[in-house]
Amino acid sequence: MNKSTPAAILASVLVAASASAQDLGIKAPPQSRPIAIKNATIHPISSEPIAGGIIVFDKGVIVALGPADKVDLPSGTEVIDAKGKHVYPGLISSYSQLGLTEFPPIRQTVDSSETGNVTPEARAVAAINPDSTLLPVTRASGVLVGAIFPTGGTISGQVAIVNFDGWTWEEMAITQNAGLSINWPNARPITAWWNTTPRDEQVKRIREQLQSLSDTFLAAAAYRDHKPDQSDIRLAAMQDILPAQGESRVAQKPVFIRASDADQISQSIAWAIERNLRPIIVGGRDARLCVELLKKHDVPVIVLNTHSLPKRDDSAYEEGYTLPRDLQSAGVRWSLACGDDTAHERNLAHHAASGLPFGLSPDDAIRGITLSAAQILGVDNSIGSLAPGKAATLIVTTDTPLELTSAVTSAFINGRSIDLSSKHTKLNEKYRERYKQMGLIRE
Repeated sequence: MNKSTPAAILASVLVAASASAQDLGIKAPPQSRPIAIKNATIHPISSEPIAGGIIVFDKGVIVALGPADKVDLPSGTEVIDAKGKHVYPGLISSYSQLGLTEFPPIRQTVDSSETGNVTPEARAVAAINPDSTLLPVTRASGVLVGAIFPTGGTISGQVAIVNFDGWTWEEMAITQNAGLSINWPNARPITAWWNTTPRDEQVKRIREQLQSLSDTFLAAAAYRDHKPDQSDIRLAAMQDILPAQGESRVAQKPVFIRASDADQISQSIAWAIERNLRPIIVGGRDARLCVELLKKHDVPVIVLNTHSLPKRDDSAYEEGYTLPRDLQSAGVRWSLACGDDTAHERNLAHHAASGLPFGLSPDDAIRGITLSAAQILGVDNSIGSLAPGKAATLIVTTDTPLELTSAVTSAFINGRSIDLSSKHTKLNEKYRERYKQMGLIRE
C-alpha cells in the first residue's frame, strides 16, 4: 500500500485551495439595449439628488437623467421600476489588493508583491485573478471599482484602476497604469517592545532605502534626458511620473506614497515636490498634523481604515473615525479605503459611515467613496458620478449605502447587469434549505 508523502499531501491541499478560490459565475455580457431606471431617487453626487427621477443608459454609457416626466426614452428601452429605491454611482475603493490576494496563509494565492526592493516595472493589473471569489462578495455590497496596489519593496510597481467584473484583467482594466506605488521608509527607529532589530541596524536600513529611492529617480531622470540606445525596463516604466522636459506629452501621473507618521508625510512630500513629482499620500494616520503642508501643495490623502485602533497611548479613542472630518474641515482633498484584510473590502461604506457620528456629513462620506476617489485616482471623466457621457457604472439600493441595513438590489458596470450572487448568498440558500427540510423555518 502506497503512503502519501508530506510533499504530495501539501500539493493536494494547494490544488484544493486554488480550486475553491475560483468564482464559477458567468461574467456579465455587454449591454444589448437601452435601459431606464425610473421612479428612484437619483444621486448624481456632482449635483443635487433627483427625487422620482429616471436614468437612461445605452451601450454602457449614461445618455440622460432627470425628472421622470422630462426624459424621453429611446425605442426598445428596458424599463426598471425602482420606486422607493435609490441610484448611486458604483462605490470606489481607493486602495486594495483585491484580485491579488485570496487566502493569505497560502502563499500561492498571494500575488501582491514582486521580488526585489525596486520594481517600478511590476504591473499589478497583470496579476489580477478575474475569478477571485472575493470579487462577487465585494460587488454585492456596491463596491464596483478599485485601485489595485502592489505592496512589496520601496518602489512597489504600477497601480491599476479596474472594474470588479470581467473575463480577463484586460477587460477589467480602466487604467492599467495610474501611477507608481512607493513605500516611504520609517522616519526613525522603532523602539517598541516587540521590535528586536537593533537601533543602529534600523538607522542603516532607513538610510539605505532613502538612498536607493533617490538614486533610482536620478537614474530615471538621466534616462529621460539622455535617451540611451539601450532600453532599461525599470527606468522606462518611470517616465510618465517624471515632469516633462521641454516637450508636450501625456499628463504626468502621480506617485502614491504610503506614509503614516507625520515625519514620513512631511519628508515624502518635501522629497516629491523637490523633484516636481505629483504626490498622493496613502494611509496618512497623522495627516491632521500636516494639513498646512498638504494644502500648500494640494496633496490628496487616501485614508485607510477608519476602524483602526488609536496609534499612541495618549491618542483619542476616536482618532480613526474623525480623520476624514478633520481633513474635510481643513480643506484637504481625501478619499477612503478599507485598508483592512482584502476579504473585508465589502465593508467600505461602513468605514465611511463610521465618521458620521463624529461630524462628517453624509454627503461628504458618500463623496469620499465615489467622486472624490475618482478625482484623486484620475478617472473622474468616466466614473464616480452620474452624468450623461459617463460610464453606466452604478448601483440601485434600498437606502443610502451608509446605512447598515441598506441592500444593493441591482448593479451595473459599463451598462452590464451584474449578478449579485456570491459564495455568501449560495451558502445562505444552502442552509436555509436545510432548516426548511427540518421544519424550523418557512418561506
